[in-house]
Amino acid sequence: MSEPLQQHPVLVVDFGAQYAQLIARRVREASVYSEVVPHTMPASEILAKQPAAIILSGGPASVYAEDAPRLDPAIIESGVPTLGLCYGFQAVVDALGGTVERTGLREYGASPATIVDTSSTLFNGQPAQQSVWMSHGDAAIAAPEGMRVTASTAGAPVAAFEDDDRRLYGVQWHPEVLHSTFGQRVIENFLLRGAGIEPDWTPGNVVEDQVALIREAVGDGRVLCALSGGVDSSVAAALVQRAVGDQLTCVFVDHGLLRQDEATQVEEDFVQATGVDLVVVDAKDQFLAALAGVTDPEEKRKIIGREFIRTFEQAARDVVGQEAAEGHPVEFLVQGTLYPDVVESGGGTGAANIKSHHNVGGLPDDLQFTLIEPLRALFKDEVRKVGRELGVPDAIVDRQPFPGPGLGIRIIGEVTERNLDILRRADAIARSELTAAGLDAEIWQCPVVLLADVRSVGVQGDGRTYGHPIVLRPVSSEDAMTADWTRVPYEVLAQISNRITNEVEEVNRVVLDVTSKPPGTIEWE
Repeated sequence: MSEPLQQHPVLVVDFGAQYAQLIARRVREASVYSEVVPHTMPASEILAKQPAAIILSGGPASVYAEDAPRLDPAIIESGVPTLGLCYGFQAVVDALGGTVERTGLREYGASPATIVDTSSTLFNGQPAQQSVWMSHGDAAIAAPEGMRVTASTAGAPVAAFEDDDRRLYGVQWHPEVLHSTFGQRVIENFLLRGAGIEPDWTPGNVVEDQVALIREAVGDGRVLCALSGGVDSSVAAALVQRAVGDQLTCVFVDHGLLRQDEATQVEEDFVQATGVDLVVVDAKDQFLAALAGVTDPEEKRKIIGREFIRTFEQAARDVVGQEAAEGHPVEFLVQGTLYPDVVESGGGTGAANIKSHHNVGGLPDDLQFTLIEPLRALFKDEVRKVGRELGVPDAIVDRQPFPGPGLGIRIIGEVTERNLDILRRADAIARSELTAAGLDAEIWQCPVVLLADVRSVGVQGDGRTYGHPIVLRPVSSEDAMTADWTRVPYEVLAQISNRITNEVEEVNRVVLDVTSKPPGTIEWE
């Protein structure tokens, strides 16, 4: 079972843009529900979704190329409000008889734009001169008949058009990126003024809709959830618990690879805030024994994944067996799938997606569940907002993304109780200082890495030391697909370094990783 959260979504038609998901995010930020669909979807299917509006994304092709993706005229003729961006802008111009050519005046990056009419639908209330983010080699040099040109740049004489009668709009630049200084205003003006959409996509409405869908699907059935303590699984569990109460049982596998106090946050704070029924499995010794002597990163990941599956499998069997003995067989399993996962895997739309699944996370075929994915339509920032709406503790909602294998892949070397203790203490110091400096909102995450296989000479007091280095990896990102290292103030870095080298005696050196992604990854292993 899969049902959309909104009956009339804004559809972002993806022409191969690197920013398609970002466009959808920006629409959501305007409190309007959006979905991404491929440009290969027939116009009949697009219109069958009864969209409130359509946004055509950018893309790498040239509209006059023989193999370029085309815009079906049926979309333009449908009367659905449509906004073209970059390639999508040129596709509308081309489809309506305008002229797009390679002028030789390419524009990439920040470019000054002149707004011809600051009272127009798209540019109402904006300055006549503004900086926009361009990425084009082709340009529209003649607008289609009936289109009013409302902006221009040095490389694009027709940089924006508007037709209020047909509710067709377009800009040559990328308003979805932050480098376009009034980009969000352009998107909001299209949605609210051009398309007349009511901004009703709110965390409260999401919770209300999801609770209704889950209750209808589950009925009086029993539900199981693997709770990791991360944002996604915690919010998914809280949402299902709001819907079906004590019909839900959560299983938390404490593998001993969590950061300081995170197990307590799950076992005490989360349970107290949500009232969820929680089964805790202490598997720390089991995981450490399995990881003994292992230093290869990929082997670590495989071992941790294998042991988690085994542990959860047994816990699930115990819960299933007990519930079955009491006449309440467990039929459903909760999974914290997010919308980027759905889009990147070529999946469809829908939230509270409920489908049969027989081998979740490597579980054996005889553990048959129906899968519930209540976050399937949400981006990460929306998951956090829904979590707050549900009363999930801030310590969990605001938790930085954390890898499933935990600290096991932030130790370069063998995973031992000693190395875990060193890393936990250093990580706790770094996190507390970043929080004290008010930097949590600026940093996507800050992996703290222990180079357990490396020692360096240092001086503490009157003696020489031979301790381990700690690496700080603060990064900024919107979706983790790309990332840049966060420019943490020097005084904050100095405070973190001083505290770690003073309070964690096994560490005598703190270094900063200033590599972007690409070429580096966010995690070291």
